[in-house]
Amino acid sequence: MELEILGINFGCVIGALRAWEFPEKDCLLPLVAKILGYCIVAASTTVKVPQILKILKNSSVRGLSVVAFELEAVGYTIALAYCIHKGLSFSAYGELLFLLIQAIILVAIIYYYSQPVGGKAWIKPLLYCAVAPTVLAGQIDPLLFEALYASQHAIFFFARVPQIWENYKNKSTGELSFLTCFMNFCGSIVRVFTSIQENAPLSVIMGSVIGIATNGTILSQILVYQKPDAKKEKKVQ
Repeated sequence: MELEILGINFGCVIGALRAWEFPEKDCLLPLVAKILGYCIVAASTTVKVPQILKILKNSSVRGLSVVAFELEAVGYTIALAYCIHKGLSFSAYGELLFLLIQAIILVAIIYYYSQPVGGKAWIKPLLYCAVAPTVLAGQIDPLLFEALYASQHAIFFFARVPQIWENYKNKSTGELSFLTCFMNFCGSIVRVFTSIQENAPLSVIMGSVIGIATNGTILSQILVYQKPDAKKEKKVQ
């Protein structure tokens, strides 16, 4: 029996249930992976919204590393271009599209609240706008493409390091959103499972593993450093 919706084959599961049998692992796991993949894509449309709203509400980017968010946008661009180029299922990488859009919005907001921004600061966004369309279109040498994708793991890692160091140095997480970091952490965990089931390249899986480690570190910092901040606010009141 074949019943496919959005690339998800429900046929074997429905067939097993009709026969009053529990679906076999080889039938059930790919189905679960596809469904979870689309859930991640759906959740990614709002994952950075809490961070955006927190900045706008407080009109402040206190404690946020500009470099971290800039590198994050570059990393998402390379990862998205690579997944499109490799012809992976949208459920395996779709969140990258929405995360990239939100990351660019975040960088713009951080620039706005980091006024005054010097003339040199505009070189980076202009350079990005000039290069990103070419990368996303895959109009670069295949070997260079592979090298870029290999480097994006380092980019994501070093995108988190400045923020982790900023948090440690200030003993505060400033305007970082707990909800956004929590969703990033959970999304990375689920993406490891779905990537394995989708037979994604090892490099894609490693990217999610790095995400678990770095997002987990930032999440733990929020839990540790925001408690003292809350106590201080109560004392002032």
